[in-house]
Amino acid sequence: MSALEKIVITAAEYLELERTHPELKSEFVDGEIFAMAGASESHVTIVSNIVGELYTQFKRRPCKVYASDMRVKVNKKAINKEGDYVYPDVVALCQKPELVEQDNLTNPRLIIEVLSRTTEKYDLGQKAELYRAIPSLQDYLLIAQDRHYVAHYQRQNDPSWLLREYRNENATIDLESMQAKLNLIDIYDKVIFK
Repeated sequence: MSALEKIVITAAEYLELERTHPELKSEFVDGEIFAMAGASESHVTIVSNIVGELYTQFKRRPCKVYASDMRVKVNKKAINKEGDYVYPDVVALCQKPELVEQDNLTNPRLIIEVLSRTTEKYDLGQKAELYRAIPSLQDYLLIAQDRHYVAHYQRQNDPSWLLREYRNENATIDLESMQAKLNLIDIYDKVIFK
């Protein structure tokens, strides 16, 4: 019995597939396609809460917030010369969006991922590494959906990142680069922990 062959496609083929079949939403990392699964009710509620909070704070400012469907292109040449394409749960920026290949954002300032059992290792590992390679990125939040917990990675003036963890529902996350704040009580509004 022979081993299964790994199917390799180009970034251009991936983008064509995404544009012609948007119902097959997937990410493209290291030349491989990863299908995106549906999200839990808690996950969707957390994303909606964050988008609502940021949208309100961004009114009459040049900042924008996007939920789930804004594809981000990461050019981490050491991994993939063509670039990688991912769908963060929440993306925000306070400058003009820079889009390449028509519909791929390249300059997010804030990325947020809501963790689940199936994506936690990927979000903490390979995906976090991809995100940290984005020069414009200043803040990366990882949010648990089964308890009050937020990990906030903030870019420092040197190449390092500072990690702050929040577990208290009354805690406030200061997103200095966006001149915004997120309160855990608002992030988790209407979320029922099991």
